[in-house]
Amino acid sequence: MRNLQNALTLKQLYQLKQIGYRYTNLYLSEIQNNIKKKHLFSKKKDIQTVEYSRANILNCSLCQLSKSRLNVIDGGGNSDADIMFILDSPTYLQESSNRLFIGNSSQMLINMIENVLLIPKSQIYFTHIVKCRPPNAQPITPTQAHSCLPYLHKEIELVKPKIIVTIGGEAYKYLTGDNRSIADVRGTQIKKNGYTIIPTFHIKYLLRNPSAKRYVFEDMKLVRSLIP
Repeated sequence: MRNLQNALTLKQLYQLKQIGYRYTNLYLSEIQNNIKKKHLFSKKKDIQTVEYSRANILNCSLCQLSKSRLNVIDGGGNSDADIMFILDSPTYLQESSNRLFIGNSSQMLINMIENVLLIPKSQIYFTHIVKCRPPNAQPITPTQAHSCLPYLHKEIELVKPKIIVTIGGEAYKYLTGDNRSIADVRGTQIKKNGYTIIPTFHIKYLLRNPSAKRYVFEDMKLVRSLIP
């Protein structure tokens, strides 16, 4: 098992090197922690790096989701946005249509942004913890998340958002490493690496529990109050 983990880590590092990261020799047992903390890499931000990063995401084969996917749903929106929204994983409609914005969940999210934040979705950057849809609506596994997290960290470094809104418990947990319930952390402010994280409920949860919309409304008002 240890050898398998080491092989996966090395594969991740080689692929990350291709998208512009530089890494130094560290003890292999420390590599995963350094990936999470982003202490291991330095960034080269330019148009070529952005395009090459996306090309590597589209061709990624680091986890089992690469074997079952129809399409990779890469992040999209304003690459200079002050606000980034991070969801858990693409939906069936997103994967089957190869579109980032489609379906009731996407429309509800857009309505919240435009009606509460009072800004168009074109000024936001949107992405997911994992870029491929887990089959049969299964939750994200730690292996899937940690295979994809370096891509997310690269997106954050390139966009440099001031505010990150995590949609749902999985997005919050895998971005921060905090296992607390989303009900316990939603609406709070978490300062991290130069940006502020605002966790809120998942859109799917709101579709099942319409009464919870008032909490997300409060969270969006908090986001609006922090907009530079």
